[in-house]
Amino acid sequence: MKRFFGPLKMAEPQVSEAERELFGGPLRYDMGWSQHEHATLDLTMVSALRSMPALVGATLRMAWSADRRALLAVGVSEIGQGIAAAVGLLAVNSVMHALLGGTGTAADRLHALLPGLSAAAGIAVANSVLAAWSTSRAGRLEPLVERIATTQYLDAAASVELEAIDDPDFRRLVDIAQFGPASARRMIGSCVSALNGIISLIATAGVLGVLDWTLLPMLVLIAAPRGWGAMRVAQERYVSVMSWIEHVRASRLIGNLLTERTAAQEVRIHGVGAFLLSRYRRMAESAEAEQERLASRKALTEWVAAALSGLAMAVTYGTMFWLIMSGRMSLAVAGTAVIAVRSGSASLGALVMNVNQLHEESLYVRDHSRFLGQAARRAIPEGGEAVPDRVEHIALDKVTYSYPDRGRPALDEVSLTLPMGAVTAVVGENGSGKSTLMKVLSGLLLPQAGTLRWGDADIAGLDRAQVFERVALLTQDFQRWPVTAAMNIRIGRPEHPASAADLQPSVDYAGAGPVIARLPDGLQSLLARMFRGAIELSGGEWQKVGLARTHWRSSTSRADSLLIVDEPTSALDPEAEIEAFDRIRRLAAPHRAVVLVTHRMSGVRHAERIYVLHRGRLAEQGSHDELMAARGRYAAMFEAQAAQYAPAVRIPRPASPVDSPIAPDSAGPGAGNTT
Repeated sequence: MKRFFGPLKMAEPQVSEAERELFGGPLRYDMGWSQHEHATLDLTMVSALRSMPALVGATLRMAWSADRRALLAVGVSEIGQGIAAAVGLLAVNSVMHALLGGTGTAADRLHALLPGLSAAAGIAVANSVLAAWSTSRAGRLEPLVERIATTQYLDAAASVELEAIDDPDFRRLVDIAQFGPASARRMIGSCVSALNGIISLIATAGVLGVLDWTLLPMLVLIAAPRGWGAMRVAQERYVSVMSWIEHVRASRLIGNLLTERTAAQEVRIHGVGAFLLSRYRRMAESAEAEQERLASRKALTEWVAAALSGLAMAVTYGTMFWLIMSGRMSLAVAGTAVIAVRSGSASLGALVMNVNQLHEESLYVRDHSRFLGQAARRAIPEGGEAVPDRVEHIALDKVTYSYPDRGRPALDEVSLTLPMGAVTAVVGENGSGKSTLMKVLSGLLLPQAGTLRWGDADIAGLDRAQVFERVALLTQDFQRWPVTAAMNIRIGRPEHPASAADLQPSVDYAGAGPVIARLPDGLQSLLARMFRGAIELSGGEWQKVGLARTHWRSSTSRADSLLIVDEPTSALDPEAEIEAFDRIRRLAAPHRAVVLVTHRMSGVRHAERIYVLHRGRLAEQGSHDELMAARGRYAAMFEAQAAQYAPAVRIPRPASPVDSPIAPDSAGPGAGNTT
């Protein structure tokens, strides 16, 4: 009995060796992050019925905001169907009395039941019209509600701080919340069906109460087991989905890897395809075992529910037989009661099923609502002070930033200055903190200690949207948008309309003219191999398009701004690399500061000032000549790369950094080496 009626517990499926081999263990959510776990799993049919008004109310509010007229039409049609159901039962009762309780010849009885039959037929026609009207208006509401919920989800996901995107727990919630919009759509249909069931049940119960009140409890006895079974199955299915969502995502990941263009070479040459496919089969087998377990549990639960409902039906008919034999109920009333009981039990059963459906869908809608709540708390703040139109420099003063999953700070009391009109370079080994520094400079991450200032204004008090307006970004892994070449450039500042002539200066500046000329439709060529008739660019060609995008964004800004360039030439040949660095340096203007992050030391030698990071700290700073004369880390890194092109006897190794902190850079680009 506890197996069916006790608290629901998730059976741990067998973990495949493929999961252990590929991912280090089972991919399951522990559900500890889900705050409503116990509330949903301990739900009973009574508590579900009690919670139905709140569920319906939340859905109706969303539908009201989507289309009020359609919602009102659904309500009117459902009420009309309920009234039609009650009148229909009364018409059936009239027919039963004429057929079983009347006197006279068969012709007389037939003539007596014609009015009731005509009324029943008319009511059936009216009911079908109302049902069609309700279906039509609900069909309009469903996509509107889904669109509203999807827009809320996407808007919230795009508005959160970058820290939230990097938070694994928040990423889990993002994954789960994606089911919310579709569930919100399905809740419209469930609400309509539940409303129909309530109205029909009230009408049927009213007729049964007039016929014989002792039949009313029988309705509950017949429908309750069905509702319990449906709710139990839904709870098990929900727990399974929550526990297996990472597993499903991993299986899809394997499938994507086998079909992605970027992995195609290793899939074939290294034999990765056969290897991953065999692991996919093993993971699929464990997922199939879970589906088989759910199917077996569902079959057993539904069998128990059907048996209990059948027993209640037998008790109901036994009660009716006793009432007839004792003379307390006529055959005409009994005939009507049989039809009413069957109709009422069907209505109540459908109501319980719809409440269960509402409950199941509401679990995902609640996840959607919870995501919106957390996203609102972690959203980039709106408003703040305006960013000054003119600033002399952008400066960091002892900025520290740490990631929660790392032992040491990514940035540790870093101070530097980016003067307008100058090119500033940042160099360092992998893991030195360069990428984090760029995220802080762009405003994507806020300093946890220290300050970032635009002129005299602290970024903590500035309007972040205005800060982003002043920043242009070109990184090694910049987004290759699956749109036209023109839009790939224009998307650097998409709110600005642009013709081909408007974009041409940016194309020419980036040296992308020959690339565009080779495209079948020029700037209107679709750069996405996944679509028919589209074309794909090489890495070097994409970087020229990315540079054109950066130029377009920079050229449309009139206020003082910041251009961040992170490893921009990794896919270019040496000649194109030299030309690209020259173009990037020329982007510096009296109203624009350029910060260049690269491993290519030859590209930074002409920067007005160079900062060297090591393990999150500022190790050195100065011009190229000053840093070479200091014979520190920069000189060793520069000579190590230069040695690759000369017959050197020994490649120098970088010296250890000075442990003493670096004073804030206040001398501007002409300051000397402080190490």
